[in-house]
Amino acid sequence: MEVWAALGGSGLPGALIVLILVVLLAVALHRSAPWETPTAPQGGPRANGHARPEQPRKAKPAARARREKPQQHSFAHRLLVAALKGHSSPVTCLDFSSNGKYLASCSEDRTVRLWSTRDLAGREHRCLRANVGLDHAEFVRLSPDSRAFIVWLANAETIRVYKMTKKEDGSFTFSATSGDFPKKHKAPVINIGIAETGKFIMTASSDTTILIWSPKGEVLASINTNQMNNAYATVSPCGRFVASCGFTPDVKVWEVCFSKNGDFREVTRAFELKGHTAGVQSFSFSNDSRRMATVSKDGTWKFWGTDVEYKKQQDPYLLLTGQCAVPEPCRIALSPDGRTVAVAGGTDIVVCNTRRGEEEERFLGVHSHRITDLAFDTTGRYVVSCGDRAIRVFHNTAGHRAVVEEMEAMLKKTGNKATRERLEQQISSALKALAAIYGKKH
Repeated sequence: MEVWAALGGSGLPGALIVLILVVLLAVALHRSAPWETPTAPQGGPRANGHARPEQPRKAKPAARARREKPQQHSFAHRLLVAALKGHSSPVTCLDFSSNGKYLASCSEDRTVRLWSTRDLAGREHRCLRANVGLDHAEFVRLSPDSRAFIVWLANAETIRVYKMTKKEDGSFTFSATSGDFPKKHKAPVINIGIAETGKFIMTASSDTTILIWSPKGEVLASINTNQMNNAYATVSPCGRFVASCGFTPDVKVWEVCFSKNGDFREVTRAFELKGHTAGVQSFSFSNDSRRMATVSKDGTWKFWGTDVEYKKQQDPYLLLTGQCAVPEPCRIALSPDGRTVAVAGGTDIVVCNTRRGEEEERFLGVHSHRITDLAFDTTGRYVVSCGDRAIRVFHNTAGHRAVVEEMEAMLKKTGNKATRERLEQQISSALKALAAIYGKKH
């Protein structure tokens, strides 16, 4: 009875109080227990016959890391030839070698890769890798002999030259030459280039400056474009011209002149492309520099004839105007033969013929990020783009159709047997190429 009195003398029956104490004690013991009721795992009892306690399932760190890693952008199209996947960060620039054997690409992953163009249509895509130490390349350009390349270093803000040498075992190695180019630009560089002649290198910055360098890193000339800012600049495929566009609605072209013995002489104004009503965003030369294509903020792209006697003050002439059907900012590429033009904006690409200016192909959502570079290969068979970690290669079917249309028109005007046979052969080759692409007669 003393026990019940110590608990407050509630007067409850003794049996009820004992029951309450037992329940409270059981609850306290359950809460303080460091284990759970053992249950056999899904795989059955352990080898010693004892069941193993089931532990709470926890996500493995490695598995979680794999889930959080960004996935490669998925894209499919009937004209997609290949997706070159080797870079681990976004690709920033593309360049085809003059001999057409290599495609160079640079990325934020601190590498430059040289892809074999012979493998573009195959299942395996071989490439050589060059590491960019303690920096990454924003732009890459192959030398005319394909034995070296130059890069613009993002952090060092200068040009570095890499030479490619073949080792005894047949493999290749890349080594940077001693000493980078001196730092001269005061604004971010927007493009670099090497003349096909090998006589000079060009760099252009986002202010109004273009520098012409010797291959050894000496500044030969400085050009003030007077365009308020430079949006794009490049060297023509023939190696004679340097051109730029920017805030103004025109494209300015200069000739880089050398003496007969190869010494630099001067840079002179050649001609201008005038006709847009707003700033030009990008432009491109045909392989022989006799044609050019431009794209502007005014929502149009234009195709020009530039095979003129500019030293006699003859101006380029406008051949046609097309409507730009991709979001700004836009980038344009003209095929080597000048028969087709590709315009990229955002993550989309359209391909048009330059005979009538009509859109023939449209590729939507090609990359997960904005397209950073666009080019035709040296044969004009492929259109290549980059914008994320993959490089995408497309058939240029518009180019094959343009050949057929142009050759058939010429066939109607000629009576020469040899000429007719040559034209018929070109038509047949283009039709066979289309049939192979589409898997049927076209």
